[in-house]
This record gives sequence, structure tokens and C-alpha cells, in this order.
Amino acid sequence: MSYRRTAPALAALTTVVVTVVGCERGSSTGPENPTEQVTAGCPAALAEARSAVRRAEEADVSWNGPTTGPAAVPDKTIVYVAQTMTNPGVAGVAGGLREAAKVIGWNVRVIDGQGTPAGIQAALSQAVGVRPSGIVLGGFDPNATSAQLARANAAGIPLIGWHAVGSPGPSRQPKLFTNVTTQVEDVAQISADWVIAHSGGRAGVVVFTDDSIPFARNKSQLIEKHLATCADVRLLASENIPIPDASSRTPQEVSSLISRFGSRWTYSVAINDLYFADAAPALREAGKKGSGPPFNIGAGDGDPSAFQRINSKQFQAATVPEPLAEQGWQIVDEFNRAFAGEPASGYVAPVHISTAANSGGATTWDPPGYREAYRRIWGR
Repeated sequence: MSYRRTAPALAALTTVVVTVVGCERGSSTGPENPTEQVTAGCPAALAEARSAVRRAEEADVSWNGPTTGPAAVPDKTIVYVAQTMTNPGVAGVAGGLREAAKVIGWNVRVIDGQGTPAGIQAALSQAVGVRPSGIVLGGFDPNATSAQLARANAAGIPLIGWHAVGSPGPSRQPKLFTNVTTQVEDVAQISADWVIAHSGGRAGVVVFTDDSIPFARNKSQLIEKHLATCADVRLLASENIPIPDASSRTPQEVSSLISRFGSRWTYSVAINDLYFADAAPALREAGKKGSGPPFNIGAGDGDPSAFQRINSKQFQAATVPEPLAEQGWQIVDEFNRAFAGEPASGYVAPVHISTAANSGGATTWDPPGYREAYRRIWGR
């Protein structure tokens, strides 16, 4: 599903001088100096990026998800197997799941996989053993738990993933009733668009990723591919730091990047906001200003600490947040459809960019309308 519209073609222009500020007050589509002008190396990509970013920054949006579905099926128990509850995205979805389950009248149990393959396998084994009505795979690769998934499938337990596979919707291999996530291609593209738009088409970029997670590796590769559509946006480095090691490894890697690239490093994109929490001390020690450069954008998940950094302009300028609570509610609705013998809803939340200019001081992206919509569907 795509939420992108094509900007007017400008391919006939070979060079154009552009003002590197946003087109409206409070826009984040240009650097801080409103008088700076540069020659854009990618006029068509820059125009398209600015248009896409303006749309994604809109905060006053209406609910575009399901409005019909089965009434609440009673007396169900859901087990949420978390990759690690120290991952704010995983924890945020668990919170939304608990909230929605209380409304629909179900029980929820969370089992923490502690962020290790052995821990996740043990947690999923425990989940299957209690024979729940359904199990959520919260933020981990199902291929690492094939034996446990086979047991769940044999027991007829419906499985729903959150960031479990690369695409939203039902999955045959592994067998998932559905996978709840934004469209990774859209998240990657809008993150790269923000860099192109905010920099006026000129940037030196570092990408932070975790290659041990296929979903994250795919996202970072898509980010790099879209950055390459602008000739004067240069990929300086791609840093592979596993999320469980981020707190110990990121500071030293950031110090090394500063030594290697100096002022050429002007932007960063991370597959998860948490990298910037760990990067901040090293950037501060190097004398960098919290308001950048490097200007940092997280391509997920939009946890409260990311919003706090953004709102206070402390080493993060933007995030492409998942609507975490909304996705917890969607998971409950998808299970309700499974229990009622109906297909998955097919809903995919559109991408959004949160900045200090449009967040209103909030610490999550919690779009309006979904709670009321799901209550009406369930009759609750």
C-alpha cells in the first residue's frame, strides 16, 4: 500500500538554485539558516521529497482504518511474546494491546524474551505451553523459533506478528494470520525524503542498523537506496550495531565517526530511535550542539524518549513513529476477526513524521479516531 503521490516532474531542469527552508512557518524541510542557498544536485528528487515530507508531517489526520467487522468474541486469552521489553517499540505495542484487551474483555499475558535467541525461544515455548487463544510475536524473526511455531500451528493457535516479517498482512511462511506494521518501503522512503528535503539535497549521511534482524536490514538497505536518488546526498557509513549492544557500542562508534568524517557528517538515519539516546553523550562530548548537525531522524519506532529528545532539540530532529498503541488495538481486532472466522482487515497505518514543530509536546504518535472505531466494531 502506498501513501505517496508523484510530485510535478522537473527532470528537464539540469540545475536550479533553491532556498533551503521549508515553505511554511514551522516546517522542518530546510536547515536552520533561512538565508542559506545551495545549488541542488537533484532538483526533481528534492521537489518530490519536500512534497512528501509536508504530507507526512500533517498531524490533523482522520481515521482511515476499518469501520466494520465482527462483534467481540468473548472469553479469550492472548499471550504477547516480546523480543525484549527494553525495546520501547515492543513495550509500546504491549501497552496498547493491554488497553484494547481490557475494552473487549480479554486477558493478556506478556512473556519477555530478554533480547536473546535462547530467551525468545524459551518465552515462545512457555506461551505455547499455556494453550492461549492466540499468540503475538512481538518484534522478533520467526525463523529463529521454527520449532516453537510448528508446535503452535499443530495446536491450532492463531499467530499474529508485530514487525515479525518484512511486510504487513497475512503470511504463509511462517504461518501468521497477519503481521501488523507500517509498510517498510514507505518508512524507509520518507526517512530518506526528510534528509533530502531538510538538507536541500546536500548531505553526508550515516545509517545505523542491526543486520541481525532481517526486517531492520531490509529497512536500512531501502533507506540507502532512496538516499542515492539524490546525487549530492552521500552515504558516509553504514554502522551495523545490534540493538542489544547499542548502549555499549554506539558511543565509541559515534566518536570514531566524528574523527573520520568531521563536519562532513551532517545527517543520520537509524532503523530505531534508541541509537540516538546512546549517541547523544558522544556527540555532546565532541562539542556538537543538540540542535545539530548531525541532524538525526529515527526510522521507527517513535518511543517517548525519542519525542523528548526531539521536543528539547537534543540530538534528534525527527522520527517516523509507529502508532504503537493503535497497533496494539489493531492486533486485538485482527485476533477477533480470526476467532470469528473472518479474514484479516488488511489495514496498514500510513507513515507520519514527528518533529518539534508538529508534535505539540506529545511523547507518542497517537493518531485520533481508532479507539472509537474499534469500540463501534466490537460493540463495546
